[in-house]
Parts: sequence; C-alpha cells; structure tokens
Amino acid sequence: LLAQDVFAYLHHRRYANLDLSAYVSFFEIYNGKVYDLLHKKAKLRVLEDERQQVQVVGLEEVYVTSAEEVIKMIQIGSSCRTSGQTSANANSSRSHAILQIVLRRNDRATTLHGKFSLVDLAGNERGTDVSSNDRSTLVETAEINRSLLALKECIRSLGKNSDHIPFRMSTLTKVLRDSFIGEKSRTCMIAMVSPGMTSCEYTMNTLRYADRVKELNGNSKASEAPKTQEPMNSSSEEESVLDTGVYDAISQVAELEEKVYSELKRGGDLVQEMGQISYNIEEGLPNLVDHSKKLLETVMALQSAVDQERSARLNH
Repeated sequence: LLAQDVFAYLHHRRYANLDLSAYVSFFEIYNGKVYDLLHKKAKLRVLEDERQQVQVVGLEEVYVTSAEEVIKMIQIGSSCRTSGQTSANANSSRSHAILQIVLRRNDRATTLHGKFSLVDLAGNERGTDVSSNDRSTLVETAEINRSLLALKECIRSLGKNSDHIPFRMSTLTKVLRDSFIGEKSRTCMIAMVSPGMTSCEYTMNTLRYADRVKELNGNSKASEAPKTQEPMNSSSEEESVLDTGVYDAISQVAELEEKVYSELKRGGDLVQEMGQISYNIEEGLPNLVDHSKKLLETVMALQSAVDQERSARLNH
C-alpha cells in the first residue's frame, strides 16, 4: 500500500515538478551485523560521516518505477533473510529487516528528498522460552533482546525530550536514528499479537512496547551527551532484563570469537610473508612476537568468557 501511494503521488501533476526517482534498499541486522539482502547478503559497515550522519556503507540501492517492482525486491530479499526454529514458531525471523524506499532528485548529485524505512522487528523472547534451544539460538536471542531494549530506551528518551538519546546502544538504533529525529520525521508501529490465552503475556508486553511510540512528539533533542540511565518501571515488561547475566556472557563470547578470528587471519598474512624469498626474520620477528602475545591474550580471554557463560547458564 505504501509503495502504491508513493508512485501515485510521484505521477501526480502536483508533484511532477519535483522530478523525483524512487530507489529501494533492503538489509537485515543479524547478531549486530548488517547484511545486504539485495546483494548476495554482502556484509556491510555502519559508520558516521563528517556530518555525524549514519551511513550503511556499500548498501545497494535499486531503481524502481512501480509498486510491483518494490514487491519483487521484497520477495528477493525475504528469501535469503535469516530465520530459524524456536519454541514459539517453527519458522521465526532471527534478524531485524529494514526495507527503505528512498526518493532522490534527478540532479547531478541525486540529492535525497525523502525516505521511508519499513522495519520488521524480530520478536523478543524470554530466557525461559529459549532454555531448551542450542547456543546459537541463545546468541541470537541475546542480540535481539538487547537491540529491542535499546530501541525502547531511545523511544523513551525521545518521548521525554531528554538531552541524551542513546542511539549508539545498538546497530538497530544507529541505522534508525534519522527516522526519529527531525521535525518532519514520523513514526508508526504495527504490533503483531495473538488472541490466544497462552500468548496473553506476550501480547501485553508487545502492546506496552508499541504504546511507547505514542510518546514521540517529533521535536526531540538528539544530543549524545552522557546521562545516567533511568531505571526500568515494569517488571513483567522488562523480564528479559533479569536474564542479562546470561545474555551479557553470550555476547562477550561472541565478541571475543570475532577477535580471535581476526587474529588468526592476521596470522595467515604473517605466514604468507614468511613464505616470501625476501622475508627477513630479524625484521619480522617483532611482528611475530606481538601477534603471538595478542593471540594468546585473546584466546585466554575467550576461554574465561566461555567458562563464565557456562556458569551463568547453569545458574539461570
């Protein structure tokens, strides 16, 4: 419906003089990392430019001329989105997916005129719902819950017109920053709920979450000055916070895994250097020593984090 409205207005004589073109991008945020769903799930980086505007570097934008083409892009992207089985659903989304319809002027700089961000949030789960799942599902759940809590904190701060909006708490809130700030920005949240009694608690938590969006007023401050975080109000709404010990331990292991992987890749580069005929061991030895120390330190930290995760899960 949104795509139909966009092209209906684009073709209307009232807006024809704007000379705009529409582009579509589609990406997912999985375990805190960003992947392009329209470009073979290429891994992307989220960076701030010199104007402190968040950019998804390398994200592909596809030129579209009709609502049908937008639907086709959605189907292509959805087919490779990350999903998995949980206790609640046989085929559950394990990532946040963001479809953006971007309007640009047909000038030399293709100036941005406006942007719609359609976000499909992965549903949060309590620790009791994933206790029987494997570790990879627990890692996914930890990141999903962490990003949803970060989003809610941003909405809470925006609604109270706080001096500090914690957009940097997660990748999700970073990329959605420009959708919340500014006088012309508007936000609408659609909640998926179930009428079944077994889902009553989930439904109430979801409605409470969605209700916070009504606090937004479109004129909020966006300073990044530090400020003490406010305590959570509802114990049932924040039940996932009670599991932060497990989730923090899992996230720490995942972070250190990435660091070990990076050090091992660096070791591969050093092996290639040593294979060169011109390699000088005397000059290269400091790099070898430095790499060995960092690798050992990172592996030992990973071992400690794994032990802490195991202990946290046993005590949960």
